[in-house]
Formats: sequence, structure tokens, C-alpha cells
Amino acid sequence: MSRKLVIVESPAKAKTIGKLLGRNYKVVASVGHIRDLPKSTLGIDIENNYEPRYITIRGKGPVIKELKKEARKASKVYLATDPDREGEAISWHLAHILDIEEDEKVRVGFNEITKEAVQKAIKNPRSLDSDLIDAQQARRVLDRLVGYKISPLLWKKIRKGLSAGRVQSVATKLICDREKEIENFVPEEYWSIRSIFTKDNLDFEGNFIGKYENAKVKKIKLNNEEKVNAILQELDREQFIVKDVRKGSKRRNPYPPYTTSTLQQDASRRLRFSIRKTMTIAQQLYEGIDIGGEGTVGLITYMRTDSTRISNEAIGAAKNYIIENFGEEYSNGGRGYGGKNKDSQDAHEAIRPTIGLRDPESIKDSLTNDQYKLYKLIWDRFVASQMSAAKYDTLRVNIDNNGYLFRASGSKLIFPGFLKVYAIIDNKDKEMDLPELAEKDKLTVKDIVPKQHFTQPPARYTEASLIKTMEELGIGRPSTYAPTIGTILARDYVELDRRSFRPTELGILVNDLLTEYFNEIINEEFTAQLEEDLDHIAEGKYYWKKVIDDFYTNFDKILKKAEEEIDKIEIKDEVTDEVCEKCGKNMVIKHGRYGKFLACPGYPECRNTKPILDKIDVECPKCGGDVVKKRSKRRRVFYGCSNYPDCDFVSWDEPVEEKCPECKGFMVLKKTRKEDTIRCSNRECGYSKEVNKKD
Repeated sequence: MSRKLVIVESPAKAKTIGKLLGRNYKVVASVGHIRDLPKSTLGIDIENNYEPRYITIRGKGPVIKELKKEARKASKVYLATDPDREGEAISWHLAHILDIEEDEKVRVGFNEITKEAVQKAIKNPRSLDSDLIDAQQARRVLDRLVGYKISPLLWKKIRKGLSAGRVQSVATKLICDREKEIENFVPEEYWSIRSIFTKDNLDFEGNFIGKYENAKVKKIKLNNEEKVNAILQELDREQFIVKDVRKGSKRRNPYPPYTTSTLQQDASRRLRFSIRKTMTIAQQLYEGIDIGGEGTVGLITYMRTDSTRISNEAIGAAKNYIIENFGEEYSNGGRGYGGKNKDSQDAHEAIRPTIGLRDPESIKDSLTNDQYKLYKLIWDRFVASQMSAAKYDTLRVNIDNNGYLFRASGSKLIFPGFLKVYAIIDNKDKEMDLPELAEKDKLTVKDIVPKQHFTQPPARYTEASLIKTMEELGIGRPSTYAPTIGTILARDYVELDRRSFRPTELGILVNDLLTEYFNEIINEEFTAQLEEDLDHIAEGKYYWKKVIDDFYTNFDKILKKAEEEIDKIEIKDEVTDEVCEKCGKNMVIKHGRYGKFLACPGYPECRNTKPILDKIDVECPKCGGDVVKKRSKRRRVFYGCSNYPDCDFVSWDEPVEEKCPECKGFMVLKKTRKEDTIRCSNRECGYSKEVNKKD
């Protein structure tokens, strides 16, 4: 009896599913897409209703030959690619090359790679979903039209090797717009008045709020020193009286389980993982890990989803775990979370541990360090989502002084609930330790501290905040964030500086041109509307070629106008003081695949080139050479020795000239939004000092 054939995308997934299904099944991998649009031409017949012209991807011939051979031998073929638009399209292309009828029930999908889920899917195959396929085709055709039509224009007008994209150009625009906000930001002065009170040998703070007028509080903005001094003159240090005390309580509910976007954001903030790293490790956890004593099993559900929905089985498993390990009072009774919107047909669940809820510590030895960290993050978030709310006692004390109001407030955690599992890193609930206070109590003031502040410009985007903004604006989808950011870094449109994005000169130049001539296409609102249209295609509400035609009719007019009006932009080479040691000419700065470099202007007679050394006036702590600023292939800033490869010194943090006074090691500069500090590079030493406290 011939075996049944199951086709998936990746060899790792094939290995896991093969073990789960047993000897009656042969599981093979297509290794991603097998057909796509050609790279050398547009590949879309615009005159024939935008018909795509798919070709076999170069190098996939042997894979296709093997798939056809196995399909002929099999009694039944199942297409088990990922459960999303891209996976549906891969299955559609596989069906085409294997001559499988589109209405034949060969498509199987599962949200988690466990024995129960896979076997259940195999027993319930369906036919291919033409709406999902059309949505993927529409996205592919739209991206190809924008990229292959605008990019040649950039080559002609600026320089070769540039590219534009429907989503990547909007992401670049967001970063450029933020940089303009920062450059144009005008700081505004403001002041605060903080009082340090003491009662029963306990110190606590109160902040100036405003003034009482007709039994009502009028807030006062302190925008200059004169106003502050006038108020200070009217305060009587002996007359701080408690006007009223308000006791209360509040609850803080747990977060829902992760979507792709929230996982990427949290892994960036908590684990310092890049988006690409997060998705690579999540793919490994989804496709299967060899767990000692259990075999290979998928540890999390499918990692590309914008749904927070959870299955009843998962809710029940979490409830039992929480009651057994924490007590019934820690369970919220089994809470479900809705999808992304009321009309959403959520095929996927949120990202969660697979049924079995394997405790991270119990399988730690089977995971790499990074796999363990990400799995624990997903596990903690999911279990916490099924736990009860954290409860706080709150206290607000209004303190009067000659009609001026100071306020002391805070909260005290009385029941941790979900915080027992999932810590909050942006906790704004100020823990209080206030003495017993009652109305008309007279307080002793130890100090009154006026302080000048200035408003700060908006922060540059990090990977986490850029993803959050793109999601809020409806730009791109979970599966596109990582490749989009990777593309704009690789194109040298933006660079990473201390985990924040900064546009390059080239990025600003390209963005300005696209914004001027393609503003109707390269903008947040239009891109978000196209994403909605793609969702409607997937739901069977829109015909995909009509969406393409509506887009292209206007796009073609804009493109022709731009080609006529844009003059060639001359980027003059910047002449440097560096002299070419081969011919004596002053070298110029050129742009290459990995950024700027020095080149001799005598090319082609003289082909001398050398890297640009961006010195920071610090000696290498290893060899005494110059420490220079460098950039990785992903455009992230790091620091190394100018004598590389003879000296292998490297640091992600900026070294400073000062030596550590305790261990004599080298010191580095650490910058955050709130403060700059200089710290010893030796973690075991731990010495640090504050350089600049920011308001």
C-alpha cells in the first residue's frame, strides 16, 4: 500500500510532522515558494487585465521533480503549508505543478504542530481558498507594480541600486517625518515645585498642583521662574495642612495574549531581540523542538496572527494550571479574548503555548538560551492573560498652604494577580509608603524644591515603536514588518543608532522626491486603505483585479507626470582631505552597497578605495589605536579598532576616554530618554556615574 504524501514549506516542519504522523505518511518540503513573478521583467500583463506571469523559481527544478515523483507514488496528496495567505498561495502553486484540481480537498491547516492538531487536520481536508489566494496575488502584483515602476525612475534620476516599495517607502517616510519633527522642535520652559514632608518619622513627597478658588481647584501652569518665585513667597512653611484624604482601590487587568506585532514589540523591549531574530526563533518554536522524553513537538501556535482569540481547550488548560499552581483566587475563570475587530473571521488564534502548557523551566535543557527566553515570554503572557486582576489600595492627599494645593498620591499592591507571572515594565502605579494622615493634620516640611524643566522632542523610532505605529496606522501586516525594516536598512535609507532609527542623507533625498511626486501613493492613509482592500479580497467582498485596476489607473498618470517633470538629481562627490597614496589626488566619498567609502576620483586609471574611519577621539583599550564608529550590515552602529583585523576590539556601546576608577577597565556611554550614564564595561564591576539627567 502506497503512503500518503504531505507537503509543507520547511524541512524542519517536515521532520516534526513526519514523526507525528508515522510510517503511513511521507512528509516532504517545498522549501518555500516554487513559483513567482520573474525578477528580470515586470511579469504582469497590464494589457491583459493584470494577469501575472509566474515562472519556476531558479534552482527549484530538482525540488519540483522530486515532488512530482513522490506525488505519483502517493495514494493521496495533502498540502499542509502555513495557515495564512502566503501559505495558501504556496499550496495553490503546488497544486498547479502537480495537476491537482482546485476544488479537490487536499488543503490541511493547523494552528499548532501537535499530534492531536495535525491528525485532526488530516482527517478534515478542504479545497483551496480562492479568496485567500486572490488576496495574496493582489498584494504581490501591487508591490511589483510600485517597486518595478518607481525604482527605475530613482535609478535614472538619482543613482542605480535604489528601490521604492508600497510599504517600505511609507516606513521610510515615517522615520524622515519624525526626524523633521525633532529638528524643528522648539523646547518650552516649565517648572515644578516639589515639597518633602515628614510625619511619624516618614518622609513623603507632594507636588504643586494649583490654587483653590471658590472651593474648586484651578490648575496653574508654571512656565517661568518669576511665577514660581511669586508662589514661593506666599507659602508659609508652618502652614501645610491636610485638606482631605481620599482612600480607594483599583484593579489592573492582564494583557491579552500576544499577536505578532505585540510579541515583536515586547521581545524588542524586554529581550533586546530584533524583529528578524524574534520571528526566526518563533518559527523554530512553532515548527518543532526535540524535547527530551517526548520527541519533536511544536511548542507555540502559529506566529503570524493579528488575533487575540484563544481556543476553549487552551483556556481550560490554563485555568487548570493556574488553580493547581497558584490557587483558585488567581484564576479569572477562563477568559476569552475577541479578534481584531467584530467582522474578523479569525482563522488563527493568538500566539500561545500549545496544549500541554509545558512549563518553561521543565523544558529549559532542550532549548537554546534564546529559544528559552522567547518561549518563556510567550508562556508568561498567555498564562497571565488567564489570571485575575492585580488589586491596589489607592490614596490621594490634598495639602493646603495659604490657598495653594499640593498633592501626595500613590498606590499599594494588595493582591498581585497576574503580576505573579508577568511583570509590567511600564508600570505607572507609584508605590506609596505614606504615614497615617487625616483631615486638618499639620505637616512638617523638610524642603521645598523648585525645578526648571524643558519639554523634550519626540523620540526617534525604535523597532518596537515603529511597528506599533505602523500597526496603529494600518500599514503593512504582521508578516511584512520584519522584511520591510530589513529592506530600508539594507538600502541605506535609514540606520540604527543606539537602537533608534535615523534617516540617512540618501533616505531623506529619496523620501523628498517620492513625497513630492508620489504623495497620493506613498502616504499612510492610502497604504492603510489598500491593506483594508486586501482584507476585503480575502473575505470575498472585492474582486482582486478591480482593486488593482483602480490603483493602477491613477498610479500610471502620476508616474508619467513624474518622469516628465523630474530632472536628474546630481549627487556631487564630496571631496576629502585624504590623499590617494597611489596617484596623489584628493579622495572623494562614494556610496556603496554597505554605505559610504573613500574612492580615488582618477577611476578607472586609479582604482584605489578605502573605508571611511569615523574616529571618536578615544584610544583602543586593547592596542592603543583609534576607536572608530562602524556599521553592521543591518546598519546598526558599533565601535571597533582602526587596526582591525590585527586588533579585535569591538563594542556595541560607545567607549569614552575615562578609565574605571575601581577596576581600571574601559568605560562606555549609555544613553536613555531619561538619563545618560557612564558605566564600566566589566559587568562584574558594576561601577557607573550619571552624566546628564534629562527631564
